[in-house]
Amino acid sequence: MRALVLSDIHGNLEALTAVLAAAGEWDVLWNLGDMVGYGASPNEVLDVVRPLATLTVRGNHDRVCSGLTSTRNFNPTARAAAKWTMEALSAQNLEWLRGLPQGPLEPERKTPDEAHVSLAHGSPLNEDQYIQNMRDAWAPLRQMATAITFVGHTHIQGGFAQKDHDWHELRPRYGSRAGSEMSTLAIEPEMRYLINPGAVGQPRDFDWRAAFAIYHSEAREVVFHRVPYDVAAAQQRVRRAGLPERLAARLKEGR
Repeated sequence: MRALVLSDIHGNLEALTAVLAAAGEWDVLWNLGDMVGYGASPNEVLDVVRPLATLTVRGNHDRVCSGLTSTRNFNPTARAAAKWTMEALSAQNLEWLRGLPQGPLEPERKTPDEAHVSLAHGSPLNEDQYIQNMRDAWAPLRQMATAITFVGHTHIQGGFAQKDHDWHELRPRYGSRAGSEMSTLAIEPEMRYLINPGAVGQPRDFDWRAAFAIYHSEAREVVFHRVPYDVAAAQQRVRRAGLPERLAARLKEGR
């Protein structure tokens, strides 16, 4: 089985289009949330993702932008974007966002030999918690119910692994910041993994290219990908919508 794993699209249609074009063939699409917020194409993104996704976990921006919780914990830029997004979303897309489940979710295994996998937006212990370092990863790795948990939220591609007293931070290695590149992580027996496919629509690891991952269950590997996209067009949409300039500028900065 090939699972396309996406997270943090954030209303960036240009980035999503590039990712889907680069992903090739896949069997299931696992969507880790935050499809809206920040970017200027929330309805267009949802219209593409909704029929494609096999499983979708809600993200904090999905929750706030659909009015389920307040913007109180957002910074002023995120708050302005959430307000704009809530007003821009169609009634159908608002209803769909409000009905999304909180993670973690466990996809059905195709064969008994497949590793147990779960999907979450933030930590599998708390959907709003960022897993940014080994200290953050310690409790989820020890307590999570599956061998592999795919998470998003930080917008940083990579993850963490643990087996007994061995703890590892995982960061894909690329040769440049131009063109399309990939980096493969082998899934080792008895190791537990928190894996972040990176952000499709707003990377924050100083690489502007859209990020995603492919999980090959039979080969027991995760292939991280980075692909270029039309950043100028995405920036133009943000500016035309009257969203904060910072949201346009950071797309090219990758942070």
